[in-house]
Amino acid sequence: MPDPAALPPGLDPAARDRIAALAIPLAAPAGAALFHPGDPCRGFVMLSGGRIRVDLVAEDGHALLLYRVAPGEACLLTTACLFAGETYAAEGRAETAVSGLLLPRSAFEALVAENASFRGFVLAGFGQRLATLMARIEALSFRSVDRRLAGALLARNAPDIAAAHAELATEVGTAREVVTRRLNALARDGALTIGRGSVTIRDRRMLEDIARGA
Repeated sequence: MPDPAALPPGLDPAARDRIAALAIPLAAPAGAALFHPGDPCRGFVMLSGGRIRVDLVAEDGHALLLYRVAPGEACLLTTACLFAGETYAAEGRAETAVSGLLLPRSAFEALVAENASFRGFVLAGFGQRLATLMARIEALSFRSVDRRLAGALLARNAPDIAAAHAELATEVGTAREVVTRRLNALARDGALTIGRGSVTIRDRRMLEDIARGA
């Protein structure tokens, strides 16, 4: 029996029954690769738990975070690949242990064509994720590294943050060495304390001012 938590709210009974009959249980541990550039899309993912991150990976191995996918959200690239019949252009990885459902391509295409409630869910999710990606591109293009870094630290919503400099560099779209320099500067200013693989926020107000560009 499929996990009901993975089924999108608002679907009509016919769509829910079709998904329940055709979807495949999905589970992966934290760190597992879910797709790579060039991989074909096997189907539409609906998460009931956990979080997926999607990164653009350069030839030299540097990665840039594009977006994350949480329960109730659609993966923009997956939806685009299913509609266009293309392969993936980025890497998807389980940031935490994930669970949910995988609706095979043929079932996805049939439901989109035949069921208005499922089609509305897919298109709404596609639009929302596209808006999120556009906001991400705007931040990377027009905000300073300091603003992006302060925002990334604040987004963790915890005073003690377990994150390597390389991980933060992927998050804010810059080199690890740049993140290290900026963290050291923030530490000198008293905004935070740097540990081995960790950052402790000391002055949240200062980081909020930096994130706003004040």
